[in-house]
Amino acid sequence: MNNKTVAVAIDRDKGSQGALKWTVDNLVRKGQTVYLIHVRIKQSFSFSQKPTRSSDFSEDSFFIDTDAQLRELFLPFRCFCTRKEIRSQDMLLEDTDVVKGLVDFVTRSIVEVLIIGTPSKGGLLKRFKTRDVPGTILKAVPNFCTVYVISKGKISATKAASRLPPYESPLRTLGPPEPSSMPSKALSEKTLPMMPMPRMSIDSSFPRRSTDSSFKSPFTSRRGPNGKSYGELLPPESDISFVSSGRMSVDNVLPPFESELSPVRSRMSFLELDNQGLDSYQGRRSVDVTFSTFDSPPRSSNAEDVEAEMRRLKLELSRTMEMYSTACREALTARQKAMELQKWKLAEEHKVEDLRVTEESENENTKSTEAQRKADAETSFSLYDSRYRRYTIEEIEEATEYFSTERRIGEGGYGPVYKCHLDHTQVAVKVLRPDAAEGKAQFQQEVEVLCCIRHPHMVLLLGACPEYGCLVYEYMRNGSLEDCLFRKNKVPPLSWQHRFRIAAEICSGLLFLHQTKPDPIVHRDLKPANILLDRNFVSKISDVGLARLLPPSVQDSVTQSLMTSAAGTFCYIDPEYQQTGMLGVKSDVYSLGVMFLQLITAKPPMGLTHIVDQAIKDGTFAELLDPGVPDWPVDEALSISKLSLLCTELRLKDRPDLGKEVMPELERLRSLADECMQYSVFASSPSSVS
Repeated sequence: MNNKTVAVAIDRDKGSQGALKWTVDNLVRKGQTVYLIHVRIKQSFSFSQKPTRSSDFSEDSFFIDTDAQLRELFLPFRCFCTRKEIRSQDMLLEDTDVVKGLVDFVTRSIVEVLIIGTPSKGGLLKRFKTRDVPGTILKAVPNFCTVYVISKGKISATKAASRLPPYESPLRTLGPPEPSSMPSKALSEKTLPMMPMPRMSIDSSFPRRSTDSSFKSPFTSRRGPNGKSYGELLPPESDISFVSSGRMSVDNVLPPFESELSPVRSRMSFLELDNQGLDSYQGRRSVDVTFSTFDSPPRSSNAEDVEAEMRRLKLELSRTMEMYSTACREALTARQKAMELQKWKLAEEHKVEDLRVTEESENENTKSTEAQRKADAETSFSLYDSRYRRYTIEEIEEATEYFSTERRIGEGGYGPVYKCHLDHTQVAVKVLRPDAAEGKAQFQQEVEVLCCIRHPHMVLLLGACPEYGCLVYEYMRNGSLEDCLFRKNKVPPLSWQHRFRIAAEICSGLLFLHQTKPDPIVHRDLKPANILLDRNFVSKISDVGLARLLPPSVQDSVTQSLMTSAAGTFCYIDPEYQQTGMLGVKSDVYSLGVMFLQLITAKPPMGLTHIVDQAIKDGTFAELLDPGVPDWPVDEALSISKLSLLCTELRLKDRPDLGKEVMPELERLRSLADECMQYSVFASSPSSVS
């Protein structure tokens, strides 16, 4: 649109303001000229009507709008263009019809772009409410003109040009007219530029403004201390209705002054004045204010207009000073609030910093505590190192032939077990599996327990390799109790005498763990697979990696400790411990009862307690005994079965005491087994036969 002639039809309505704002925002740029067109309706005088006043016979009575009204009409639009640094030219048309006047002007002046605003009420076309003026204009304009109809800041209708203009617009070569050359009468129907008004001297302290229609406002030419032009410090320029109805605003004549009242500026429709700025202008007596709206021949009414304008401006100045004082008070209040907020912010920052320092110190204390705990653990672990033989991984690899499968004799949850010779002694090496859960903790627990205690029915730890989690035990030739009961590798079944003796030995070793000083030890994983038998079928408890040291007061057999997670093997775990996490010495008693039932029946543990209890009630108990043993003492087997069922009670408090009730009965059965074995040996000797 830089090379096209742009005209905007204006009137007193908001639609015209929206049309001009839309034009400045979308069609023109700084320095370009916009023609502001207003059609004044001309009416012929009827002599049949009697004038009510003598002034009605004046030449101005032929027009609806007076010069004073037209002067105030163009002023806000010119000031808005000045703020936007857009050149403007006022065009006053006189015609009996609005559409005809606009179309004739567009045709004669070769206007290439015409913008029309459509108000919601009244306005430019309020005298033609029954006509569709925008639609009529869209149809009547020549086809070289593009028309935009703007409603509420948006395009409501448009007509695009279909050809180029026939010749260059005369408005481009038409300069501003000289005041002396203007006629004294109103403009004719010919389209001519707007004539500037004669100068009026006003007794005030306002600076002079240029008479040129394209003057630069001091709001955009001057710059304040912060480097911004005053025009940038004005309120939002989206609203051009800064002139009140029927009078001119002080914003159009008063110079701006820099102020620190930026929080209040958005609430004021004028620029604040500071005391220093007022003092600098009070020495001036008068200044000429030029309304570059249109020229008119000087008449006697001009002096009255000037005096009225002076009174209005003085009143406006008084109101401005009052509003300035109010703004100062509000600014001081806002500054105090800002200072209070700044103090509050600093206090909050100090609190955050204190919390950060406190958190860092707590983290440091936690780290130091953790380091101390690790150091204590390493120190404690080093004490156990002196109680067993320390082997290197090279020695173990050489002894096991690099963990050959031919030397593997078993495997558990901890890892595989290998048979080999170390220090000219036959040993069993248990190696930590890489993916074993909590393998390191089990290794340390096993070393801690087995290095602290010595018992004939606890497996003997000979050495270890702590770097790789290898444990070296004495070799148990007959394997585990589970292998013997289920006759793996086709071994012969155990006699009932061996079984009664093994039951007593296991109870003895377990009782030893429970009576350890100062803290009792709970095995937590008692089962036939963890009972090993040597070459003489002497039983020893192994695999204490899951053992737990309970708190003091161990004399009470119902001492319990809350555990976060249950550990052990399914079917052997104490149900109460599994549900509540409460661990006590009687938790091992439940596992012992299940294992004793397996010892006499050689059956899997799943549902074994129910099967034995039902068989006793039905009188078919003898049928449950291991058929591999032909000479079972049924009464003694029934006695140990009933004792085992008591050990497997669901509630921990209903189970018998291991030292006072279980161990005496097992000692009696072991004595009976020993007597029978001695008698059989004596009966088979040669001396007894002779």
